[in-house]
Amino acid sequence: MKRLHGQCAAGPRAALFVPFVSRALTLPNRIVMSPMGRAHAEAGRPHADYGAYFRRRIEGGVGLAITGAAAVAHDLADYDGTGPHFHGEDALAGWRAVLEEVHMAGGRLIPQLWHTGMARHVAAFGGGAAIGPSGYAIADLDAGRGPSGRAMTEADMDAVVAAFAGSAAAARAQGFDGIEVHAGHGFLLDQFLWPATNRRTDDHGGSPANRARFPARVVAACRAAVGPDVPILLRLSQFKIDAYGARIADTPDELGALLAPLVEAGVDILHCSQREAWEPAFAGSDRNLAAWAKALTGLPTIAVGSIGLAGLFTEEEAATPGAGLPGVSLARLDQVAEQLARGDFDLLAVGRSLLADPAWPNKVREGREASLRPLDFAALTQLR
Repeated sequence: MKRLHGQCAAGPRAALFVPFVSRALTLPNRIVMSPMGRAHAEAGRPHADYGAYFRRRIEGGVGLAITGAAAVAHDLADYDGTGPHFHGEDALAGWRAVLEEVHMAGGRLIPQLWHTGMARHVAAFGGGAAIGPSGYAIADLDAGRGPSGRAMTEADMDAVVAAFAGSAAAARAQGFDGIEVHAGHGFLLDQFLWPATNRRTDDHGGSPANRARFPARVVAACRAAVGPDVPILLRLSQFKIDAYGARIADTPDELGALLAPLVEAGVDILHCSQREAWEPAFAGSDRNLAAWAKALTGLPTIAVGSIGLAGLFTEEEAATPGAGLPGVSLARLDQVAEQLARGDFDLLAVGRSLLADPAWPNKVREGREASLRPLDFAALTQLR
């Protein structure tokens, strides 16, 4: 390993390289590789290059890597047929090889488990159904039309809960360093948290506590599957893919009411995604989403959003060759590092900057900013 050579960052950035120790997790520094969907899986098995891809980020200074989202064992969980699964003998054999390579490099790796719900690309599977709390997709909201999918029954919920628990148990059996439950960005569990897609009139809709009830059931089942000592992270967001202005909570009190059932169910660390990590989550305070989540729950939190980039871009632009992509910028890094140093949140996740340059943490720590590689289309589409 070459993660600890060379000079150490000075000033606020030094806080990024202090070891992290919590009840659930111990890491050599505060930099996490954000889960990034790579769409390089055949029949659900992670690509043979996944192991080397993650190893390069560990050797480049990442303290913890989180895989891109992997579908749980439910017939309607998969997104578009290009991503990995976290179930089935073949897919899990592929993940074992990835984990072995990361562990050989001295790193830590956890899978992000998801069900896409109404975000499922049904056309990629020849049509068919998608399910959600009320059957509404973001496209339905944009068009002002009724639901294009099916509202989940209790039997559907039971099946999805069991699927998450099965994948969580598989992660523990294989020796992964924890799991992350994906409850953000407009996918199934987030569809329950967001009032626009959750229009249920039973005890899974309405109040913040009710909207969190089903995601909390999933967390509780995962906790039962992995036992008391395996870390459970939960990814949440206000914005959604294709609905960047969306909000699951309009006030800190509403956010606290949403988070309380999830914490009680067994979450250890809250991973709070924003378009830009430094932006205040609510008016009247400079706290970002991760800072508010920590203040409201007392749990460690991860902040994430545009770290190392000079601007924003959409998922559509990310998928378009020749689209303008933001350059390298560390202009906001000191601000975020200062927030981390004063304890507003505990860890900082870096996503697309790490796709561009696997050695991003080491270069930042050693003051080699001028050599940071800019993001390009190849970095977004290849496992390099």
